[in-house]
Amino acid sequence: MVLSKTASETDVSVHSTFASRYVRTSLPRFKMPENSIPKEAAYQIINDELMLDGNPRLNLASFVTTWMEPECDKLIMDSINKNYVDMDEYPVTTELQNRCVNMIAHLFNAPLGESEVAVGVGTVGSSEAIMLAGLAFKRKWQNKRKAEGKPYDKPNIVTGANVQVCWEKFARYFEVELKEVKLREGYYVMDPVKAVEMVDENTICVAAILGSTLNGEFEDVKLLNDLLIKKNKETGWDTPIHVDAASGGFIAPFLYPELEWDFRLPLVKSINVSGHKYGLVYAGIGWVIWRSKEDLPEELIFHINYLGADQPTFTLNFSKGSSQVIAQYYQLIRLGYEGYRNVMENCHENAIVLKEGLEKTGRFNIVSKDNGVPLVAFSLKDNKRHDEFEISEMLRRFGWIVPAYTMPADAQHITVLRVVIREDFSRTLAERLVIDIQKVLHEIDTLPAKVNAKLAMAEEEEAKSGTVVKKTAIETQREVAAFWKKYV
Repeated sequence: MVLSKTASETDVSVHSTFASRYVRTSLPRFKMPENSIPKEAAYQIINDELMLDGNPRLNLASFVTTWMEPECDKLIMDSINKNYVDMDEYPVTTELQNRCVNMIAHLFNAPLGESEVAVGVGTVGSSEAIMLAGLAFKRKWQNKRKAEGKPYDKPNIVTGANVQVCWEKFARYFEVELKEVKLREGYYVMDPVKAVEMVDENTICVAAILGSTLNGEFEDVKLLNDLLIKKNKETGWDTPIHVDAASGGFIAPFLYPELEWDFRLPLVKSINVSGHKYGLVYAGIGWVIWRSKEDLPEELIFHINYLGADQPTFTLNFSKGSSQVIAQYYQLIRLGYEGYRNVMENCHENAIVLKEGLEKTGRFNIVSKDNGVPLVAFSLKDNKRHDEFEISEMLRRFGWIVPAYTMPADAQHITVLRVVIREDFSRTLAERLVIDIQKVLHEIDTLPAKVNAKLAMAEEEEAKSGTVVKKTAIETQREVAAFWKKYV
């Protein structure tokens, strides 16, 4: 949810030229209108405003799926009026959700017997999935501490500083201390050695990221598992691992099947994955899978019967649409293992095309890795005159949405651009993007270094007034970043 704010104090009405065929009165912008208007007018007014949104296909900032086959689009529309929570009314939809849970659990090598059912649930995304997994870890840790007669009021989670903001939300909402392993230049994921050093008796789990948002890199879950096993033996603790595979969960099994990151590792107790990222479904679906029933405390599961039958539920949300669950099942049976592998290989190959094209310009350092989520993160070799935020801004003129951002602590002085390669980003588009980036580079070479010049002028004024304070390189870079963020 995004907190809303009033955009303008003076422009209080919504106008539409074409809609005036049906209605001549302007609509209030922030109040419900007194009278109804024709459906054609409502459609036209909204459609006119939506034209100013960016093109989702050219939004290279997002990992979220922006294209599905027409047959799946039809299934989505046919089921858009179904409330997924009414399991008794829609038993087939519930069955499809259970099939998805089991398919994903097997994909992640869950230790299931021949007739054993997987433990997991569909969510509205990885944020909810992480909240549920975190609550399970917290409650299990608290129960153990209570049984041992020890304090249970100061739980913590160990993560890297590169985690997505939903981990910070979980920590703040559910009163868990977030202990972050700082990054460093050239190493932009959690260091397993440092992470294990930060583990103490109050650590409910260590969260590893399979596909960092910053540069797509997979963290070394195998090394983390081995180091934690050793520490648990030395201390008598049983600190577990959660794998945030929001981006990489539907990539690693197909591109790197030999990589051990999932339930093959004994300390991995739960995994979340975003169906709406490389699960290839539109926004609104995520999954969390537990290793076994023992890893999900029974007391967190609610049983309701006022919808017609006993229904166990473990969610933060209640009512939600069925469409995305059905769409996920469609993709799993439509593509199968072969289809997913083909899609991921194509994405990886297109990422290489883009990377090589950027390298040929001679102007960029590649921050991302070849093995990981198919994305390309890159930074300017020389950003003294012009920086990455200028490139991001100027690429919007060609329709491209390419984010620029600074790295977390302790690598704040590094600024990068990032292009996420999705299924609908073809090789042709990759080549076109390189051409447009070259155009931007040529153009900024002819422009004055306006940001740095402005900062230099400010320092000159300070010198005249006798209050000059010498800024460090990091402070200067932050000022540059803050300046350009106003425009991007």
